[in-house]
Amino acid sequence: MDALARAIARPERIEGLAERSPLSGLARRSVGFADVLAQSVSAVAPAGAAFTTPLLVSAVAGATNLPALAAALVIALLTASTINEFTRRMAATGSLYTFVARGLGTGPAFVAGVGLLIGYGFIAMFALAGAGYYLALLITRIAPIGLDAVALGTGAMAALGLVCLLVLARGIRLSTRVTLFVEVTSVALIVVLIVAVIASSPEGLVMLVPDSRAFDVEGFAVAATLAITAFVGFESSAALGVEAKRPFASIPRAISWTVLLSGLLYLGSAAAQTIGFEVTGLDAASSTSPANDLAAAFGVPWAGFLLDVSIAASLFACAVASSTALVRVLFSMGREGLLPQVFGTAHSRFRTPFVASAIALPVVTTVPVVLVLVIGDIWAAMTVLIIFAAAGYILAYVLACIAAPVFLHRIGESSAWATAKAAIAASALTGVVAVYLIEETRGDRAIGVWGFIALLAAGIAVYWLRMLRRPWLRHAIGVYDHAVAGDVLGGIPDAEWVDDSGAGGRRGG
Repeated sequence: MDALARAIARPERIEGLAERSPLSGLARRSVGFADVLAQSVSAVAPAGAAFTTPLLVSAVAGATNLPALAAALVIALLTASTINEFTRRMAATGSLYTFVARGLGTGPAFVAGVGLLIGYGFIAMFALAGAGYYLALLITRIAPIGLDAVALGTGAMAALGLVCLLVLARGIRLSTRVTLFVEVTSVALIVVLIVAVIASSPEGLVMLVPDSRAFDVEGFAVAATLAITAFVGFESSAALGVEAKRPFASIPRAISWTVLLSGLLYLGSAAAQTIGFEVTGLDAASSTSPANDLAAAFGVPWAGFLLDVSIAASLFACAVASSTALVRVLFSMGREGLLPQVFGTAHSRFRTPFVASAIALPVVTTVPVVLVLVIGDIWAAMTVLIIFAAAGYILAYVLACIAAPVFLHRIGESSAWATAKAAIAASALTGVVAVYLIEETRGDRAIGVWGFIALLAAGIAVYWLRMLRRPWLRHAIGVYDHAVAGDVLGGIPDAEWVDDSGAGGRRGG
């Protein structure tokens, strides 16, 4: 028997390792890179955003829509690279909330946590509303018999909310595999349409060159912020840090790939829409479904129908992925004691944050349904919901970017490049969101801005009350996964061990 065999057969005892992870109960180290990538991609919903965001950006930026999208891509890449300073070193279900806690402490962490909950929750609401919107469009086109689009849309939203809850309760692998299939299929169809539109009118490429005389700084800033909303959620795979098999490798890759590939898709889609609407003479501002209208104009209406189905499916996948991240942040807060302990309860069989899902999903479903019924228009309701989501996400991103250099300095791994990219990302995000929110207060969607501020203030007030009653929470916030005795050869004496859920497993599993 050689030395390695002897070490495996009779390992030395290693003391000081906990028997259980502080985030025990989840399906620890159970999902691979494909699942992790699916989480980030689906939360971004590139197929759904590819034909909605460029249209919104173009309405604000006009001829400078492509530069605005490119600027948003650069900012998103810098932000992703900064967040990956944490994901390469820490596995947590709390995502940015936990990262900020390890860098800036409990107060900023809770502000980031509230922002993240608003971001995940309202983007899930936006996605459910969007899925209902496109499904209503499809049904009215298939059966044009005077059906009410609002009633159809709200009914679809309620049904999809229930399906979303069932998927989340059943397990992380089911939700990620379903959403990955949907996104890959949808993106493939969109790429085909983009290539077809540009190839059919190559002379239209001249239209993509922006006119510097038409450049408007304020409009560009608002457009860039709108474009950034198309990337929000890219970091959501960080919420799978406990469940990922190789979190320090797979999660950073998933985050970076999601931002880069989504950005390229948006630029291609914006180019195709600019050329397509110009060549066909259609009015982009009055288009309710750009994919369908362009496909019909180019003589392939069936492709537009498939794309509308794909976009609806993509937005539903976004709702599932965003809700997946949302309930894991709630789970982490429940484990720490910041929220009632019941939020930190996992399903004994499926090993998912079932209680958090059962509490959060009815809220995520009910709010957009009520908002649509009050406003009377699904698209108008979506434009309000996205303000909440964008502001919440960007607040969390800014705090994470500020926290990263502090965290790296504390662990002795700071660098000039890490500090510089964090500073650039934080400054850019702060600037564009400030301009965006100020601009929105002047329009019909001001309720979204004031609603976000009120919700954020209420969340912070709850935090301070909780801290006054339970001062020990200052030392409890920011839990993350770490090696336990069952992960290490020699960590426990027996060949069999009890894993985090209470089920038997093999040593080192």
